Amino acid sequence: MIVILPRLIAKSFCAVTIYPFVILRNHQSKNDFVLLNHEFIHLKQQKELLWFFFFLWYGLEFLVKLLYYRNAYLAYRNISFEREAYRYEFDLDYLKQRKAYSFFRFI
Repeated sequence: MIVILPRLIAKSFCAVTIYPFVILRNHQSKNDFVLLNHEFIHLKQQKELLWFFFFLWYGLEFLVKLLYYRNAYLAYRNISFEREAYRYEFDLDYLKQRKAYSFFRFI
């Protein structure tokens, strides 16, 4: 389900995914298929890890990467979940062929 809640999202982000919702900053983003594909990849990841474990892993990996890179943006971009989503966000057919737990390849 896609929801528009501009006040919920930090200004540096266009969308946030919290299973089963994709929360967008504005209505125009509903037409951005690359952004939506990126977020739908996160939905799949969250479903695979039963939501709670996704966010636990995401947070821990972010902290480890933050210690390593000493830069929040680089830490975020190098989280395995984000690496998979950014790598395949332009491939609109990716989710049709994606194998379960594919984010492991990006650790």
